[in-house]
This record gives sequence, structure tokens and C-alpha cells, in this order.
Amino acid sequence: MSTSSSSESAGATVNRKVHDALPGAVADKIPHIPESKEELKAEIKAEAKAAASTSFAQLRSFVAGGFGGVCAVVVGHPFDLVKVRLQTAEKGVYSSALDVVRKSVAKDGLRRGLYAGVSAPLVGVTPMFAVSFWGYDLGKTIVRSTTGAAPDSNLSIGQIAGAGFFSAIPMTAITAPFERVKVILQVQGQKTLAPGEKPKYSGGTDVVRQLYKEGGIRSVFRGSAATLARDGPGSAAYFAAYEYIKRKLTPKDPITGEASGKLSLTAITCAGAAAGVAMWIPVFPIDTVKSRLQTAEGNVTIGGVVKGLYSKGGYKAFFPGFGPALARAVPANAATFLGVELAHQAMNKVFN
Repeated sequence: MSTSSSSESAGATVNRKVHDALPGAVADKIPHIPESKEELKAEIKAEAKAAASTSFAQLRSFVAGGFGGVCAVVVGHPFDLVKVRLQTAEKGVYSSALDVVRKSVAKDGLRRGLYAGVSAPLVGVTPMFAVSFWGYDLGKTIVRSTTGAAPDSNLSIGQIAGAGFFSAIPMTAITAPFERVKVILQVQGQKTLAPGEKPKYSGGTDVVRQLYKEGGIRSVFRGSAATLARDGPGSAAYFAAYEYIKRKLTPKDPITGEASGKLSLTAITCAGAAAGVAMWIPVFPIDTVKSRLQTAEGNVTIGGVVKGLYSKGGYKAFFPGFGPALARAVPANAATFLGVELAHQAMNKVFN
């Protein structure tokens, strides 16, 4: 054995043999083996730092998403209440969205009339939106790792949509039961009670207790499949539309075409509003089925709900409340993304 080879470390020997045996383009993609203890320590430290940075970024996405969700509920709940009541009421109960508002306020006043059932989304919205934005951030990480995209590179709109779809998977575990409670309380509020009659449910906790007593955990989570069927493609359209519009509105250098400035809060608000509309258009019929499924009494199936809706009103039966849903999507999602961006800016000032 020569002097040079005897002084060469095992790692260096393997690296050299791999480089000599394979084409350069292939060898460059093979993981490099540390050639000394110092190099090994440096690589471990770098990987630990990168992992910590990724985890912290995901935590910040979680916090920002939760704050954005609270903003969405405060702004959008009255619109959502009108949508659900139109979706679930029998034909002829309401003549229009404004009629829902008028009758709800006349019966229960402005606050109780327009914010019936708000306790469930307020309690659940922080983890719901937090998990959504955390899942979206994780989805982008997975897309980058599977496609080989650089950590700081811009993903294509198709890849953004894929990450958005992924965000709905963990979110469904939270969204389905909370929306079940919310729509039950919203629908209960439109029932006319006999003199001395009390509402069936006294609040969100009572809804969960009675549902569990009647049908166990399956009853509490009824509508989970329909929720995922709505939120998967809906979230894909949601994040893809937001990112697309953000890129179009971001100031660019006229020569290079590269981004030359930060997006204004007004532009963020517009992008968020448009994203909300883009989310609802393709999935609204699924949302109608979900609302009916989650408020129906007894054992019902998705197929049974679909057949029942179609037999009563054809395709139009799947779109009651479509106007209020779009009307809600604009301010609620503008508030969501504005809240998320403001939360990120606040955390950047504190931690960066």
C-alpha cells in the first residue's frame, strides 16, 4: 500500500472510488461521506441547525394560521350562518339571504341572531387554521423533497396546489367535528319553539355530549369524508389562487422580471379575497351535502343525501346559499391572509 493511500481516511477512499467509478453527473448526487471527525461534526451541526430552522418555521406558520383563523371567524361567521340556514331549511322558509338576516335578527337580536353557533368555530378555529397553514408549509417541504426543488426556490402553481391539498388531510380531523357542532347550533336557531319549549342543545359542549351518547365517536365525526372531499380540492384551489395572484401583484423589475419589492397589505387582502372565491366555486355542492349530512337526524348516508337533494330540486338544490358563501369568502379570507401576514411580520420583528 502506498503512503498516500495509507494516510487516506476510509471516507475519502469511498468518495474517491465512487467519483472514479460513476459519471460526474451521477456521482455528484451521491451523498458525501465525511472524511474527518471535524467534517462529520460540522455536518451534524449544519443538519441540526437546518432541522431546527424548519421546525421553527412550521411553528410560526401554525401560530400565524391560528391568528388568521380568528380574524376569519369574526368577519365571516354571519355570512356562514346565512349560508348554512339556506342550505338546510325546507323550501319556502326563507325567500332570500336578506330574509334570513331579517328573520334571525328579529327573533334573537343582532348579536345572537347573526352569531349563533359561533362558540364552536371560535374554540376550534385556532387549531383548525393553524393546522391548515402548518400542513401547507409541511406540504411545500414534502413537494420540494420529492421534486428536488431548492429550499428557497419558488414552487410552480401546480406544486402549490398539491401542498394545499395536503394541508386539508390533517385539518379534517379538527374541522369535521367542529363544523358538525356549528351547523347543528346554527340550524337549531332557526326552529320556532312552542311556548315553554327549550332548545334541544344548550351549547357546543352539550351538542358533543348528546351526539356521543346517541352514536358514539362516529356520530361526533359524521361528515368527515364529505369534509375532506370538500377541503382537499378547495384548499388546493385556495392556496394556488392566493400564490398566483400574489405573484401577479408583486412589484417586478422591468428589465429582469424578478421581484423588486414587497407585496402591500392591500394586495395581500385582494389576493386573500380572490383565494376564498376560488375555493368555494368548485366545491360548493359538496359543502351542501356535508351540511345536510351533518344536520340530519338518524342514520343517513352521502348517497342518500345526494339523492334526496336532487329529487327535490335537481342541480339547483345543491347551490342554496351560494351567494352568501361567496359574499363571506371575500371579507373572511381577506381577513385570514391579512391576519396571517401581520402575524408573520410581528414574529419577524421579535425573532429575526
